[in-house]
Amino acid sequence: GCATPHATARDMLRAHILRESATALTRAFPSSSSSSTAAAVVARRTPTSPLCTAGVRSTKTTTTTRAMSRLATRVGSTNVAGRRRSTVAVRVLSTAASNAVNANPNSVGKDNSGAAIRARFLKFYESREHKVLPSSSLVPEDPTVLLTIAGMLQFKPVFMGQRERVTARATTTQKCVRTNDIENVGVTARHHTFFEMLGNFSFGDYFKREAIEWSWELSTKEFGLNPERVWVSVFRDDDESFTIWRDVVGVPEERIKRMGEKDNFWAAGPTGPCGPCSELYYDFHPERGVAGADLEDDSRFIEFYNLVFMELNRDAEGVMTPLKNKNIDTGMGLERMAQILQGVPNNYETDLIMPIIDKAASMASLDYKTCNDVQKQQLKVIGDHTRAVSYMISDGVFASNIGRGYIVRRLLRRVVRNGRLLGIKPAEGASAFTPAIAEVAISMSDACDPGVKQNIARIMAELEREELSFQKTLGRGEEMLAELIATAKQNKTGLSGKDAFTLYDTYGFPLDITADVATEAGITVDMEGFESAMAEQRSMSQAAHQTVDVTAGDTLARVADDLGAPSSFIGYERTSSDVSKVLAIIYNGQTVDEAPEGAKVDVVLDVTPFYAESGGQVGDNGVLNTADGCVLEVSDVQKAGGGRIIVHTATVTKGSIKSGCEVVANVDENTRRRAKSNHTATHLLQSALKKVLGEDVSQAGSLCGFDRLRFDFNSPKAPTEKQLAEVESLVNGWIAQSADLIAEEMPIAKAKERGATAMFGEKYGDVVRVVDVPGISMELCGGTHVSNTAEIGGFKILSEAGIASGIRRIEAVAGAGVVELLQQRDAVVKQLANTLRVPPEEIASRVSSLQEDLRATQKLAESLRGELAVAKAGALVSQARDVGDSKVLVARLDNVDPAALKVAAENLAARLGDGAAVVLGSANGPNVGLVALFDTQVQKAGNLKAGTILGAAAKKCGGGGGGKPGFAQAGGRDANQLNAALDEALTTIIAALQ
Repeated sequence: GCATPHATARDMLRAHILRESATALTRAFPSSSSSSTAAAVVARRTPTSPLCTAGVRSTKTTTTTRAMSRLATRVGSTNVAGRRRSTVAVRVLSTAASNAVNANPNSVGKDNSGAAIRARFLKFYESREHKVLPSSSLVPEDPTVLLTIAGMLQFKPVFMGQRERVTARATTTQKCVRTNDIENVGVTARHHTFFEMLGNFSFGDYFKREAIEWSWELSTKEFGLNPERVWVSVFRDDDESFTIWRDVVGVPEERIKRMGEKDNFWAAGPTGPCGPCSELYYDFHPERGVAGADLEDDSRFIEFYNLVFMELNRDAEGVMTPLKNKNIDTGMGLERMAQILQGVPNNYETDLIMPIIDKAASMASLDYKTCNDVQKQQLKVIGDHTRAVSYMISDGVFASNIGRGYIVRRLLRRVVRNGRLLGIKPAEGASAFTPAIAEVAISMSDACDPGVKQNIARIMAELEREELSFQKTLGRGEEMLAELIATAKQNKTGLSGKDAFTLYDTYGFPLDITADVATEAGITVDMEGFESAMAEQRSMSQAAHQTVDVTAGDTLARVADDLGAPSSFIGYERTSSDVSKVLAIIYNGQTVDEAPEGAKVDVVLDVTPFYAESGGQVGDNGVLNTADGCVLEVSDVQKAGGGRIIVHTATVTKGSIKSGCEVVANVDENTRRRAKSNHTATHLLQSALKKVLGEDVSQAGSLCGFDRLRFDFNSPKAPTEKQLAEVESLVNGWIAQSADLIAEEMPIAKAKERGATAMFGEKYGDVVRVVDVPGISMELCGGTHVSNTAEIGGFKILSEAGIASGIRRIEAVAGAGVVELLQQRDAVVKQLANTLRVPPEEIASRVSSLQEDLRATQKLAESLRGELAVAKAGALVSQARDVGDSKVLVARLDNVDPAALKVAAENLAARLGDGAAVVLGSANGPNVGLVALFDTQVQKAGNLKAGTILGAAAKKCGGGGGGKPGFAQAGGRDANQLNAALDEALTTIIAALQ
């Protein structure tokens, strides 16, 4: 909930440069100041070690003094012009540092490193009975958002009443990623994609007074901010908060600003929980006075703490009523507080990001302090994005062209692009530079997410793979830009905004580079069209990332609230209930007392043997029977109300069902048996993959259905056929061992200590269920399983394929599915044997023989078509034109396939001799085939490239293609344009050769 400025990126950069220049000019040392004086002043700055890669530590003042002395010595030893520039840089930094110390005297002597700020925040609230909870994954449980974008996201089900609270008070440091302001990263002082949100939360416990008082105490006493520099905003109608700030805390009325709904009212969505906000701002320039102060003035204020008072509920008509349980949701930007306390001009120069920037700068043989503004911006982008992609990959998000994977790809490509512009080179013996920079970010990750270091091998491998892939993409982008410019020159048009955006978004070309290259070629670029395409993508990004929808599932959540007690699941021990009571019926989205025959309903029972879909296992099928003959066929079972109730989706096939009646619940034993076999087989499959491919393999998704199983896993490359055979053999070997399964509940800490593997995407409580196949597999799992591996019967892999970059998928069958598979394949073998009139064991050799015959026949047909095309083309030789020392032949040869067209072009070029330029086009119905062949003499004489000429012709015919300077092939879908395309090609070639 930190405020974001609304200026454009260019305006922000300009304002930032002007502010720093003004600071340097108005606060610089007197001209007589010596190097040692500069070093002494700089030494007051809260120190960090910019090259520290083992973790963030507080640096002693003596260490900083020595470092600043070295800096001063360097400054003093440069040439006069360099000395002036460096001295100004030192003065700007030292002025900012000394201003911070003078502004916040109570912060002096405290450890203000990023790591310490994080620890002090958590300890402050832990001492006030808040339970410290870990950061949740960047891949949220909530399907309404792509990534975790706020600290409150993991608590959404609690705020909505969909899940029981595990504690009345909590405090966290939450890793977050937002990309809706990606273009401002490195431009403004505070925009990031990756950031940490410190937060304290109350679930129906304390409310406004405590939240406000503690936020003030934390800010002014624990962190030592000068109270006179802290301003407060409240919602315009929130008199209660205004009074607390003024009369209880003691903030002067002139520093409390009432603001509107846009800035100071939080809402989950059109309906649902909502409430006023109160925000704390730090004033960098109190000398400007109180009159006319604007908290949105980014040059003066920074919002660092946001308090949300969730006290109202808004219905569909917009009517707001007080919530029964009022909640507190807060957020403090760690990077922003670090900027304030460390006295640096922006978040990037804090010890949370600066070590990454310094590493990147050193790899480019640069010193950040002496870089120009463009270089600094590029280094900031690298520092920010490297953090983001490292944490995302650690959480199982790999680069791809869709969803979260596209975000990783886009951010990483921005790192590579900026690194190339800076001249960053991989270290000796390395093929990529991003892993070395990421190593610094990973080294500082412990306190935020200990899992990042554990996944370092995965992160490094993905960064290297994607960087090398992008280098190839950049090469293709350069070729594409050259072709676009050639086409634009030929057509006497400019480069379209759409094409410029494609180069930017797909190939990583900054607009300014595209514009520079185009200008050198005498081509204009449609800047407005580019901005339009950019705005369209940005609006889509904001729609996907900016809001958290906490309104889903209201009806079932209310049912869960009304029932109070959760549903009882007895399906581990049995597949039927003696008697279950119908607690609720939902029909057409409403709770009803009775549903008629034919109705599709959701039914909640007090006790049920039906397994609800979770952990990748599908929900059970079965039947509900009442004593009076009513029958319901259950087709799906899901959890709702935050897991508190089990909902049976069923069709009333006989009679009518009434709320409060008793039913006998019977699970379909056959489908349950199949699901159990597939689920246990999935556990065995994961263990086998780890044994064969390596322990770094981790689950990325699964589905255990009735007919087959699916298992997604992280792997940078496809397993070989031999490896898959080994995996299959291991699983079947474990099945044959007849190993007993042990399922037991235990504290989650004990389960992790024993080495249990967690399931992808699942959330766990303090007590978990562990399914153990001794010596083979141990996983946290709430699913149903066989009691002995022999019950599975068999296991067979059906397919293995990549579904996204770095993500593989195995589909397989187990148990009864294996028998069915064998029966299906046996039927196919018998049919083939009868058709080919050979025994089953000779089918393979017979098919190979038929394939050889077919290849020979196809080769003969191709040869005959080529001879026919050559014969038809012979008549075209006389149409060749002499242009200088070259012979140009552009002609049409219809009803000839691409292979034959190539043969004809080669024959014509040979007959024309040196200086031949041949372009042939062929119409086959609506489709077009094109081929061009230029010998070396033509290429040099006219600076002609076959690929460029043919690319333009194919585009006119509604197609595409290209090739090398000497030979190219292409196709199209509009034969009506073939003559015009060939005429343009002829005109271009003649003009170039004359």
